[in-house]
Parts: sequence; structure tokens; C-alpha cells
Amino acid sequence: MSDKLRFDCSKCPGYCCSHERIAVSEYDIARLAKHFGLTNAEAKRRFTYHYKTKEADEQILRHQRDHVYKSICRFFDTEERRCTVYEARPNVCRKYPYGTRCGYYEFLKFEREHQDDDEFIPSA
Repeated sequence: MSDKLRFDCSKCPGYCCSHERIAVSEYDIARLAKHFGLTNAEAKRRFTYHYKTKEADEQILRHQRDHVYKSICRFFDTEERRCTVYEARPNVCRKYPYGTRCGYYEFLKFEREHQDDDEFIPSA
């Protein structure tokens, strides 16, 4: 199997950025703070919220409204469909989709070919 990436994020409307819980570490918050010229505490307050259940205890990136997915990462440009903090993005974003394939990209590519529309975005 080839190690070559089999997806193109520039052709996706930002599916991974619409995940409900985008957990960030203290290191990620520090990177964002540096990017915006803020203290770590101010970045944490402005950009994240604390999420705690029996299964999880995380700092989560805040979201904003989106016309495609209803809700998306606060750092996502909803018109250009691109990350606005790409160089400072959290580790979870850097690692996604954790391999050479992205299931959503494959689904999207199939649907766009089937619909004969390069801009088609399937609704949920």
C-alpha cells in the first residue's frame, strides 16, 4: 500500500472542522495564544470551553454557525471554506484523518462524480 495521501482537503467543505468536539491540549492553546499575541489564559477563555462527562474531561474549541454543517470550528472561514489558523492549528487537526485516506473525502468524491457536480455537498 502506498503512503501517498489519497485525499485533497482543498476540495472538501471542512467536514473535520465540523466535528462537535475538537479537543485541544495546553500546548495547542499556547500555540494559538502565541499566534494571536494573547496570554495562554486569555486564549483558553476566548477560544475553548471545558467539557466534562463520565467519559471525557477536555478543553474543546468553540464553534460558530455554518450554512453547510450547522456548526463549525470558530477558526474556520465559512465563505472560503478554509482554516484561518492553519499554521497554529491544534495537533488533532494536524493528524486528521490519521492515515492516507479520508472516508468523508472518498464519499464526497463519489457523490460529486455521481451527481456530475464538482461543488456538490450532500446534506445530512
